[in-house]
Amino acid sequence: MPAPSRPTASNPISIGIVGVGKIVRDQHLPALAKDGSFRLAAAASRHGKVDGIPNFPSIEAMLEAVPTLDAVSLCMPPQFRYDAARAALLAGKHVFLEKPPGATVTEVEQLKALAADRGVSLFASWHSRYAPAVEAAKAFLASTRIRSASIIWKEDVRRWHPNQDWIWQAGGFGVFDPGINALSIATHILPPMFITASRLEFPENRDAPVAARVTFRTCDGIAVDLELDWLQTGPQTWDIVAETDRGRMVLSHGGAKLAIDGQIEHEEPEAEYPMLYRRFAEIIRAGLSDVDLAPLQHVADAFMLGKRIVAAPFHD
Repeated sequence: MPAPSRPTASNPISIGIVGVGKIVRDQHLPALAKDGSFRLAAAASRHGKVDGIPNFPSIEAMLEAVPTLDAVSLCMPPQFRYDAARAALLAGKHVFLEKPPGATVTEVEQLKALAADRGVSLFASWHSRYAPAVEAAKAFLASTRIRSASIIWKEDVRRWHPNQDWIWQAGGFGVFDPGINALSIATHILPPMFITASRLEFPENRDAPVAARVTFRTCDGIAVDLELDWLQTGPQTWDIVAETDRGRMVLSHGGAKLAIDGQIEHEEPEAEYPMLYRRFAEIIRAGLSDVDLAPLQHVADAFMLGKRIVAAPFHD
């Protein structure tokens, strides 16, 4: 098949979106509406619809009816993303994968190879890496010696994922759905690390964990501790703390605020999804892919090494 065309800066990228749920309405649609690099041309979803554009019941129907699409953004649960991504890549479309990029590391590796073979761009979108203070935290840690680090990610699943049964099913990640956001930041700002122990709490009526404690060690022996909890009420906690020879670094609010020894060093409004689409347009026009699997690999390793603890039943 001929090589796919690469849209230019003056030629908007025609994109279709698949899986019209909460994250699409809250984040993707507003980001696309403000980005002149894209033109939203179609949507596919079993239940949701997007006003003002053609809507289809499946990605296959969308690809057949709108062959002029340049790209697709896949926002369905990760258990169902591989087949949709493969269909889009085989059709010569650039593919944006909502996080996590897939249910397994192997399937995303296969998608990477297929994208390279077809000459199209594949993007594993780790939105938390684009939080406003993340790059400042990375620069600070690169200039210091880290003694230890901890990651504390605690939120209320009933607030962020109400009545979403898929997230509790096998392959739905459970508390690692938000936890992988923490890992996407940690793998970007901390030295390479690996898991040494994992403890996972599964509600007796669910197939995915509601809490986790994971310990890591870097190649230099730095200890990193991860604590995840999906039942936190009141204020939510999304912090990465590092003890260093230049003071105590706290990257808080999911990467929006950076403090060193209590002094605020960086704080800006969140603009993660607009930056994700800016990056997607950039790699499409450059003929590149951007697929970092480190956060997903750590989740897989946590399950591999995890000691399973039975917890109380969970009810919405």
